Amino acid sequence: MDVELIEIQEFLAAHPPFDQLPDETLARLARNLRVRYIRRGQPFPPERSDPPCLYVLRRGAVELRNGRGELVGKLAEGDLCEQYCRQDQDPSPLQGHTAEDTLAYALPCAELAQLRASCPNFAEHFEQSTARRLRRALDVVVESPSIGNGLMTVRVRDMIRHPPIAAAPQTSIREAAHLMSEHHVSSLLIMDGEHLVGMITDRDLRSRCIAAGLSTDQPVRAIMTERLTTVDADTLGFQALLTMTRLNIHHLPVIEDGRVIGLISSTDFTRLQSANAIYLVSDIQRADSMTTLAQISSRIAELQVQLILSGATATQVGQAISAITDAITLRLLELAESQFGAPPVPYAWLLGGSQARREQSVYSDQDNALLLADVLKPEDEPYFAEFAQFVNEGLHACGFARCPGEVMASNPKWRQTFKIWNRYFSDWILKPEPMALMLASVFFDMRALRDPQGLCEELHERIIEKSRANRIFIAYMAANALKHRPPLGFFRNIVLIQGGEHDHTFDIKHRGLIPIIDLARVYALSTGIRENNTAERLQTAAERGALSRDGAADLIDALELIATLRMRHQTDQLRQGKPPDNFLSPDALSPLERRHLKDAFVLINTMQEALGQRYQTGRFT
Repeated sequence: MDVELIEIQEFLAAHPPFDQLPDETLARLARNLRVRYIRRGQPFPPERSDPPCLYVLRRGAVELRNGRGELVGKLAEGDLCEQYCRQDQDPSPLQGHTAEDTLAYALPCAELAQLRASCPNFAEHFEQSTARRLRRALDVVVESPSIGNGLMTVRVRDMIRHPPIAAAPQTSIREAAHLMSEHHVSSLLIMDGEHLVGMITDRDLRSRCIAAGLSTDQPVRAIMTERLTTVDADTLGFQALLTMTRLNIHHLPVIEDGRVIGLISSTDFTRLQSANAIYLVSDIQRADSMTTLAQISSRIAELQVQLILSGATATQVGQAISAITDAITLRLLELAESQFGAPPVPYAWLLGGSQARREQSVYSDQDNALLLADVLKPEDEPYFAEFAQFVNEGLHACGFARCPGEVMASNPKWRQTFKIWNRYFSDWILKPEPMALMLASVFFDMRALRDPQGLCEELHERIIEKSRANRIFIAYMAANALKHRPPLGFFRNIVLIQGGEHDHTFDIKHRGLIPIIDLARVYALSTGIRENNTAERLQTAAERGALSRDGAADLIDALELIATLRMRHQTDQLRQGKPPDNFLSPDALSPLERRHLKDAFVLINTMQEALGQRYQTGRFT
């Protein structure tokens, strides 16, 4: 075989789906392909030169436009133009023109059909929808070596060591203690028939009974904890541990089909001795100074590296980093109260952005605020000014950069009473100006970290109802959500950053993740969804009929794929001793990853177009 044919064969072997063909088939294919050269600005495929063909771009670029002349896609090296071989071909196919001098390989559709018949793996590519290819791509990207029975793979049901030990609410405290001692357990479920109504622990026996001087003849309901957090039996151990870490609890009842099947405790996680990095939280809770917290937080980057290398997905890493950031913030709040004294009025520390959504990476800045009770007096304000400054400086010392837009509690504008916060949201909803929409995008994701009086919950209920009832505001938010567009054809110079520090890269966060986050926020506001995590918002939107189940599943898959590639990019930078960022070079991706990423971008663009048509966003731009 001559050099040119060898080069064609090697090119095909490096690009899907031809990488599924055996070498002998590729060699034969290389000899049978027709090479086409088309000058810039010419129709693509070349007119009257070929029967219907599958085209593989070897070099150059092609723009695809619909019947209205709108740009709907771009093709570059390694891309396929397969619409002319599709059985479900649109009677008005896309029109292509070369954006630069282009070299392509043409494979007649009849020969393509023979290849599909002889190689099922090759054929599968053409039989799958974009959504199905994306779902399979996600499986490939997050695939990693097995890590045994670690928390990343084990289910909660597999951590249960014995059937639930339970007692009735009327059982005396003495009998309950005897039961716990007999079974060598540190906690006891309180069941009313088959209904879980509470739980007691060794700590409850000490603090609520013995230390309080309560008679052990009293029923156990007198000391039980009634409001319990539970976990589904199929939850991953890693996720259950994150829940316990975030809520600072040590026991989780396990539920299957509405029935209690057991209980797991912090001891069970220690027993597994896996993903030990998550126990950073224990060190954080014991830290007695800002300096100690800063030393502990320096290990967060290593945590992300360990999790990614062990096969964690972006969702799992995001939950882990967010849980640790929560713990650091909570400890700083406790240290602030210790230094400045008890707060003069109730407050809620509000989180915004990726921390609020539990989607953080190691490269995150601060978004926070203070919600104060309306009984605040002028003489109380200096306390909270010092308090907020202490916490924001502490977070900065721990590696969480100050917000460039000053959306932090140390900014007096974001340290306000309930009444003023309620007015803020009302103004944003009633007067959706550009700045209002930007702020709404931050604060409509808010979550309270410390809120003993439930101030945030009450405010959240009000603003959710206000926003849901205002269709014009939702339409403006939808239009705002369409400003961040995925970089279709992102590997071409025309859409990559030109020059400077980030030359020949694209921002995978703002061009990939933010469009999905914005879509999910619009669905949440339009249907009154209270969840703030992006995937949870999309799932709930589908359950409420605001979004098709397939659409939600596809967006969640796209979110996971893009976020995981971003996390891996940052992990590579950390391992090289570089500061992490969001600027990804397409050269760092394999041809398969580039194709799958483009599938994700196409899907996002389709969902954006659907949202724009629903709310006629052209009127609000």
